[in-house]
Amino acid sequence: MAIKRLKPKNDFIFQRLFGEQETEDSLISLLNAILRLEGERRIVNLTIIENKQLAKKLIDDKTGRLDVRAETADRVQINIEVQLTDYRNMPRRSLFYLSKLYADSIKSGGRYEELKKTIAINIVDFRLFDFERFHSTFHFYEDNEDRFMLTDAMEVHFIEYPKFKATRKDLEDPLHRWLLFLDEKLPEDQLKELIEMDPVIGKAEERLEWLSSDEETIRLYEAREYSLIERNSLIADGEARGLEKGKAEGMIEAKAEIALTMIRKGVEHAMIAEFTGLTLQEIADLEKRNGSV
Repeated sequence: MAIKRLKPKNDFIFQRLFGEQETEDSLISLLNAILRLEGERRIVNLTIIENKQLAKKLIDDKTGRLDVRAETADRVQINIEVQLTDYRNMPRRSLFYLSKLYADSIKSGGRYEELKKTIAINIVDFRLFDFERFHSTFHFYEDNEDRFMLTDAMEVHFIEYPKFKATRKDLEDPLHRWLLFLDEKLPEDQLKELIEMDPVIGKAEERLEWLSSDEETIRLYEAREYSLIERNSLIADGEARGLEKGKAEGMIEAKAEIALTMIRKGVEHAMIAEFTGLTLQEIADLEKRNGSV
């Protein structure tokens, strides 16, 4: 019986493919492709910061994040997140984690010079921006001076998968090759062509085949898929309740209903604030008005 190829964009599988020490070659290749690093600028080696929390509890956590983190030899820290559902807060969400990672890169009492350059990479399975470019990069620039950058200390990338799918593919482009590899519906003949062109992708596919045949991996994968479905249902339920009250009250009511739903589910206030855009005080007041639900 043929082995079912697990979804590479499932965040648990993505982390098993790129976020472990034995997958260093794959992560380096992917990062060089995304960051467009060539020649002497290419990443040659890095340290993968493994997530030791890949326990059942985190897999089932509807608010949990399974990202890939690494640090290059020249002290650049990189975080990759795969997000399949549009919760309409992706830019703020990315900046929240980017700034936290940046601030946490020095110890208390340290010097600002010790802050590490931080790069956030977001691979999203939905359209995010109005323009058609599937890969966008953001830095801090002065509003009036042409291309005057304040600092390169923080950098944000978004890769919008639906836009990539609509793009004419160029197999000579390593980023195109990796994004094709991540497509769970990739035809067998195209997959073989990628493997023939790129030995690192071949190695990643071998690992994916092994993961797809491992009973424990499949169990955790299915648990993660279910928890993400539950998470989507939780948000959709809150939005539906809010929208039932009429368009006049608009998104404010919807956000309040989402927050109430999440409070009932026992979600931490900080995570509710991240999802809804409400302040911690607004969430606390909402909980108090509703009798601690």
